[in-house]
Amino acid sequence: MSLEQIIVLAVVQGITEFLPISSSGHLILIPAFTGWKDQGIATDVMVHVGSLFAIIVYFWRDVLSILAGVGDLARRKFTQRARLAAFIAAATVPAVVFGLILKWFGLLDKIRGIEVVAWNALIFGVLLYIADEIGPRVKVMENITFKSAMIIGLAQAIALIPGTSRSGITMTAARFLGFERPEAARFSFLLGIPAIAGAGILTLVEMNTQGHSLPPGAFTAAILTFFSALAAIAFLMALVKRLSFTPFVLYRMLLAGFLLVLAYS
Repeated sequence: MSLEQIIVLAVVQGITEFLPISSSGHLILIPAFTGWKDQGIATDVMVHVGSLFAIIVYFWRDVLSILAGVGDLARRKFTQRARLAAFIAAATVPAVVFGLILKWFGLLDKIRGIEVVAWNALIFGVLLYIADEIGPRVKVMENITFKSAMIIGLAQAIALIPGTSRSGITMTAARFLGFERPEAARFSFLLGIPAIAGAGILTLVEMNTQGHSLPPGAFTAAILTFFSALAAIAFLMALVKRLSFTPFVLYRMLLAGFLLVLAYS
């Protein structure tokens, strides 16, 4: 990859991973609009890893609390932080299962298309708007239950289809369940840690087993993504304290309309 392509991928991934507008969908669109060769799933995973470290740095207090919760679970102490660690682990399972199904049937590459991105941007954008308008804002993360964590986890599984937006659909589910906007975003990001880490590890192990190496520039893209992602998290967390998700919904509508015209013209 050229330096220009690396920079574009890193900036787009860093910004779109945490805004509810679908990072995987935008990564697919980059080669479609630039004429560059598709960077492939391996590079996509590496830039997601850059996003992962941004989550860990921004939410370091929560991450330390969750790790302490894992220790509490090992000692059979069912504290609040232990419950949160257990809920995040359980809510990650649906995405793992769905991801394995897609991989088993060879569908991961087949769903990387403009039409898929467009329809998902539209459909799940509308759902985000409805959830944000009708969902009460009464719950914080300390109110989360196993049932609500699993509902959000099931929503995260659907985000493996490009255009859906992992952060968007998990925040949609959280808002339907009555969580405040900042708390919905916070749980969404923390839930993304094992999902993103697992995808990265699986891809690296698979490539090593097959004797493949990462594409040139993948590590550089991951590092650059870290910085753009960190800025995007700070921006979103500040924004959702003051505004609704409507600006992102409008963006998704415009993007979907443009892509549908492009795809069917």
